[in-house]
Amino acid sequence: MPTLDQIRARFAGDRFATEAAGAAIEQAEPGHAVCTMPIRPVHLNANNIPMGGAVFTLADFAFAVAANGHSSRVTVTQQVSVTFLSAARGERLIAEARCLKAGRTTCLYAVEVTDDRGAQVAHLTINGYTMEPRTGKEG
Repeated sequence: MPTLDQIRARFAGDRFATEAAGAAIEQAEPGHAVCTMPIRPVHLNANNIPMGGAVFTLADFAFAVAANGHSSRVTVTQQVSVTFLSAARGERLIAEARCLKAGRTTCLYAVEVTDDRGAQVAHLTINGYTMEPRTGKEG
């Protein structure tokens, strides 16, 4: 089983989430992950609150870590339902992804996004599609 540092190294390749957005992996277990992201000025919309795209980026990243961190197969986001619950007012967002059901080719995850003040920011359900990794030899 990979260590947390090995999982962090693997997901450093997700450069939009890690470099551009600043997402970090705090916990990673099979079917579960907690990721955080500091709220920076670049994340704010015209109302001076984190825009939905920033919240979604963190949630999708947490899903990816939970679904892929301990698997030799690849799971990608297939469909998402997002409900934004309240504006984040803290300094950091926290996304916790949990597997609700995992099958041979599909899975269902719930992701809760809060801020460091405890506000419930968003709830997502994510359907994933699981497949064998590409070898680079496909046509």
